[in-house]
Amino acid sequence: MIRLADIRFRWRSRDPLVLDIPELVVDDGEKLFVRGPSGGGKTTLLNLLGGVIEPEAGTVSILGTEIADLRGGARDAFRADHIGFVFQMFNLVPYLPLIDNVLLPCRFSARRRGRAGARPDIEARRLLAHMGLDVERLAGRPVSHLSQGEQQRVAVARALIGTPELVIADEPTSALDENARAAFLSLLMEEVDKAGSTLIFVSHDARLQPAFGRSLALGEINRASPGG
Repeated sequence: MIRLADIRFRWRSRDPLVLDIPELVVDDGEKLFVRGPSGGGKTTLLNLLGGVIEPEAGTVSILGTEIADLRGGARDAFRADHIGFVFQMFNLVPYLPLIDNVLLPCRFSARRRGRAGARPDIEARRLLAHMGLDVERLAGRPVSHLSQGEQQRVAVARALIGTPELVIADEPTSALDENARAAFLSLLMEEVDKAGSTLIFVSHDARLQPAFGRSLALGEINRASPGG
């Protein structure tokens, strides 16, 4: 699913390296937990995997496609077709209602729309309900009126719709208390298994590790980290 080789990244030419990763391989269907402190480069790594930013050196291959070889709209289309993102700040569209926010990937990707079924809106409602949201009660509200925990669940449903091959989650449980976090993680794993997706989940909360098939500290693979 993912192969990184000889990755080097810094934000400006005179800045120190943020990432210096000799190799990272993630298999199809794997659930990988990446832990590390805030500011340690976790979000930067996810942006590289999603093709949002480019490395100054090295290769990022997703599903056998070298991301740097894709330009402009082709890279955007690849991301829309194959990758579901759960952003740390949610990035919901405030003027769109609940269901329309979840359906956004289906508007950008015919592939995701087709995989969501004949009625993508029904699949959106199913995902939201499975994430523990009262869809009928919340459907008419702007998403900006939802709690942080509710917005987080909407963001996850949006990432999952249309069964993308890769799901990237950046601190998706940060707004949840301990009991809600455990229940949410169980639901997320169930949906990822159902879709057959690969999951990359980053967090500073090491207590979440046991739920994943594989765990690593970013400092173990990143030579730019202190002690890396």
